[in-house]
Amino acid sequence: MNDNLPQLKVVLLGKPCGGKTCLMERFVCNRFRHEAKPTCGVAFELKDVKVDSRTVRIQIWDIGGSELYTSISRLYYRGAGAAIVCYDLTSPTSFDRIKLWVEQVKRSEEFCKIYLCGTKLDLVERGRLPRQVDSDVVADYTEELHAEVFETSSKTGYNVRDLFLKVAKDYLHDGKHIAYIDSRQEDGEDIALLGNNKRKRCGCCPW
Repeated sequence: MNDNLPQLKVVLLGKPCGGKTCLMERFVCNRFRHEAKPTCGVAFELKDVKVDSRTVRIQIWDIGGSELYTSISRLYYRGAGAAIVCYDLTSPTSFDRIKLWVEQVKRSEEFCKIYLCGTKLDLVERGRLPRQVDSDVVADYTEELHAEVFETSSKTGYNVRDLFLKVAKDYLHDGKHIAYIDSRQEDGEDIALLGNNKRKRCGCCPW
């Protein structure tokens, strides 16, 4: 890998079983697992993305959504240039909690750009489950945040790559966002936590 590439840290946030891990695996490994387990702590992957004539390395941090990890997870917001906040289109409670994660990220990284991601679109479109999150409510909240919203299906791959390409493009075209993890600015506790979890891959890729 080319270590000189610009690096963008992206955190994935949302309730357990809200589709974060499947979203990451579809983007990084182009695969879907029906029996994906909820993330315990933090999982981490890398993906190089080419936008126009430039390449950016996206560091994807899949942060467990359980309340057990709330106090620890805030440490991982440091240095994030973008946050993808996921909610399950078939679960109204998954959307109710996204404001909590948005507020936490904004307190940690003022200039972190927010993207909302409605997951499991295939279940809605195929009529297997009803849509439980009102699109108008999402649109109003998105406008309030000055954010963008994508509806995705990790099973079919619909809109997954487009979401991450948009994140990368926005970063390359907007230099004010924080994009590098500088370990020299981290205290000892953060370094230990980051070091432990940098090796905790999702297991779908060989590197």
